[in-house]
Amino acid sequence: METVSTPPMIDLKAIAKRYQMGAHVVHALHPLKLQFFSGQFVAIVGPSGSGKSTLLNLLGLLDQPSSGEYWLDGQNVADLPDFDISQIRCRKIGFIFQSFNLFPTMSVMENVCVPMHYAEQPKEYMKERALEVLTRLGLKDRTDHKPTELSGGQRQRVAIARALANDPPVLLADEPTGNLDESTGEEVMDIFRELRSEGRSVIMVTHNPDYEEEVDRVVEIHDGNITRS
Repeated sequence: METVSTPPMIDLKAIAKRYQMGAHVVHALHPLKLQFFSGQFVAIVGPSGSGKSTLLNLLGLLDQPSSGEYWLDGQNVADLPDFDISQIRCRKIGFIFQSFNLFPTMSVMENVCVPMHYAEQPKEYMKERALEVLTRLGLKDRTDHKPTELSGGQRQRVAIARALANDPPVLLADEPTGNLDESTGEEVMDIFRELRSEGRSVIMVTHNPDYEEEVDRVVEIHDGNITRS
């Protein structure tokens, strides 16, 4: 019986990022080939300044490569117009940050609704979906609270709920446990593993070496080059 291979959710082909600094060209990422698959929890590691954030920004369509192709869910998104990129980013990628990046004047419910607003979802649907993901993450009784009224772990769960609002196939997390204590960080890791089991691609930048044992795969970067994948 012939084996059918699963195509990657993300396929980077000779992706590179260069910056012009006066008369000099800085190679933030040298041409690399990298694939990420659905249902895979990946940690991106490496020293400060190695290219981790550059790679994450490219994966999240927050920046465009200098050269190469970026195939996301079967579509080359490297050279699309800004409007198309913003629509794809809104629907296919969820972001989770170390500093949570919640709007302090908005309620928990309103924060979770933000990406659905950009996706032009109906108001009633936004409220139903926000309540659904907040309930799942144990925050049903915090919908009207402001972020400042929550603990760090609760704020990160709100950030995860917001990332899940549009049900994206890819979650990108930038040091998501960096501002949390060890116990709360493990709770966040448990959430990521559960989301991975649902078939999402979870890609996390981390400085915590302990997490390398808790993920499916480690991608290591040094000086803009992939040294382990």
